[in-house]
Amino acid sequence: MNRTLRIHNYGGADAVHIDQTPVPQPGRDEVVVRVHAAGVNGLDWKIRDGALKEVFALPLPITLGVELAGVVAAVGADVAHLKVGDRVMGALGALGAYSDHVAIAAGKLARSPDALDDVQAAAIPVAALTAWQALFEAGELRSGQTVLIHGASGGVGGFAVQFAKRAGARVIATASAVNAEYVRSLGADQVIDYRSADFREQLRDVALVLDLVGGETLMKSWQALADGGIIVSTAAPEIMGQIPAGKRGAWLMMRPDGAQLAGIAALVASGDVQIKVSEIVELDDAGAAIERNKTGHGAGKAVIKFQ
Repeated sequence: MNRTLRIHNYGGADAVHIDQTPVPQPGRDEVVVRVHAAGVNGLDWKIRDGALKEVFALPLPITLGVELAGVVAAVGADVAHLKVGDRVMGALGALGAYSDHVAIAAGKLARSPDALDDVQAAAIPVAALTAWQALFEAGELRSGQTVLIHGASGGVGGFAVQFAKRAGARVIATASAVNAEYVRSLGADQVIDYRSADFREQLRDVALVLDLVGGETLMKSWQALADGGIIVSTAAPEIMGQIPAGKRGAWLMMRPDGAQLAGIAALVASGDVQIKVSEIVELDDAGAAIERNKTGHGAGKAVIKFQ
């Protein structure tokens, strides 16, 4: 039996269904993972709602989910560094993680550290790789610079605060008041309640803005940016058509990278970087968890447990 969480039509929470599908076979450079847990991301409801159908023309039905953790169940002919029984974690860089068995390129996977269970491992790949690549590849963050992180209490934001602080940056974060203490505990030097304060009145000459929110927050952020500074957005691809003269902006799509993920996972396993799992749900309740991701959720990350 291979349970797969799919949508056959765009819609709301009731558009998500559990189907029976064939167990996949690995390609030459792939492994098949028996999925034990998978992280919930905003992309799930954006795809489900049809919000991205003009950007990504996807044939229905579509299997949701973009990251997973589990055990290698089968190995392709050209895969040498993984074997059946290895515990692994990874980001797909595509849809399809919400299934009992998933075929995935071996290079996208990292071994799950013994210190992390599968639920913890599933909460790491997309958020951590997005944060790392936005800060250090697109944003070129260096020690001593000031970074402003919007949406700091979510999955990506929580990793970004910690990575930036570890790199020697001054970290300013926006979050709701209820999550302010959590964000401070991750290392933020200053937390601004976006509901009661305008960050533009407190900030100038920020070297890097990490925009995880988009919309009006992104538009306001240009005023806080230093000359030569950059806004890196993971929430608004339209940023590339909105960059004012004299400013820099970039749209980041996370790149799966097993080696990079392994390094980050080691930091989490050692306790040097924290993860926060906000809720764990069974596959039958995945549709509701995806809806909660859309309508607003607390700090951290929701994870679907398959076993």
